[in-house]
Order: sequence, then C-alpha cells, then structure tokens
Amino acid sequence: MERKPPRRTRERILDVSLQLFNDFGEPNVNTTLISEEMKISPGNLYYHFKNKDDIINCIFQQFEREIDQLLAVPTARSANVEDAWLFLHLLFEQIWKYRFFYRDLNNLLANNRTLEIKFKQLLNEKVRVARRLCEGLQNDGELRANPSEVEALATNMVVIATYWLSYAYVLDPRRSNEPAVVSAALQRGCYQVMALTAPYLTGDARGLFERLAGEYVRD
Repeated sequence: MERKPPRRTRERILDVSLQLFNDFGEPNVNTTLISEEMKISPGNLYYHFKNKDDIINCIFQQFEREIDQLLAVPTARSANVEDAWLFLHLLFEQIWKYRFFYRDLNNLLANNRTLEIKFKQLLNEKVRVARRLCEGLQNDGELRANPSEVEALATNMVVIATYWLSYAYVLDPRRSNEPAVVSAALQRGCYQVMALTAPYLTGDARGLFERLAGEYVRD
C-alpha cells in the first residue's frame, strides 16, 4: 500500500488546537499546553504561529471555507421542508465540529477584533440563507407569512442555531461529549429551529414537518 505523507507541523498544530479548544474551552488553553500536547518546543510552535490568536484566526478560516460551501447549497434552488431539515442537520454538524467558537463566543469577540468582524458577517449570511429558505417555501405555497414575519423567522432561526449547543451543554455538561448525548443534541437542535416554521407551514408541508419531527424527536 502506498504510504500517505506525514501531515505538516502547521496542520497538526491547527488540528490539535481545535481539539483542545473544543474539549477544554478556548480560555483554558494556551500555547504552552498546545506545544506540550504536540510534543514540540514552544519555539517550534511560534515558528508557525505568532500567538494563540493567530491559531484561532487560522482555524476560523478553515471554518469559513467549510461553512461557505454549505451556505451556498440551499440558495441554488427552491428548497422544500425536507431540504431545509437536511441543511440544518449539516449546519449543526459543522457547528459541533467548531463548537468552541459558539461556546466561547462572547469572550472570543471581546478579545479578537478580526473574529468580531468575521463572525458578524457570518451571522448576517446565515440570516440571508434562512430568509432564502423561507422565501423558497413561500414561493412554492408551502409557507404563509408576510415579509416582516419572514424576516423575524429567519433571524430567530439563526439565533436558535447559534446558541443551541451552549444551551444543551448547560443542561448536561458532564456528559456533553458522549456520542449519544451529542447526537440527541444535534437532532433536537434541528427540530427546535424547524419548529419555528411550523405555525406558518401549510398543507403537505405541515404534514411532512410532523413526520420528520417524529423521526428526530422521540421523548
């Protein structure tokens, strides 16, 4: 078998840092801990990154590239309820992968001007995509709402998606990384966001929502 080339030190630093930030929270991880986990000298780490903010900004660039590809998908055509549900599931998986950004959001934005600007742009883009999803359902006669309701609905969907994992963590912090707990939290998050649309759904779309809700949420 052909052997894969070893990953570069820079890539490994980003991977290890992401794992540590996710597991312990960004405020509790410094460059010394990262270098110790990597089994490299601090000087080797600083050769690749100036400081912890530099690492965080590079991780966010990775996140941006992945989330931008995802956000482009539902705008390519009108989406139905099932499409919207799948999109939310994929979105929550991305949020979980980079969850420290969401759990430590206030602290990160207070101390990192670059991240403050970038995350605000990301939230605005999420609202735009949520609006497009709602308008697509509206154009197909599956959702009945006036423009101000659509705008409020899109914003509320993004608010729930942004803070859902923090809410789920508070409910069960000691088991928050267990696979079964994570899976349930992600599924419930999808339901909570889609449930915002339920009062506005009509006909077959409402029936499809109820069927999907039964598959995702089992008390």
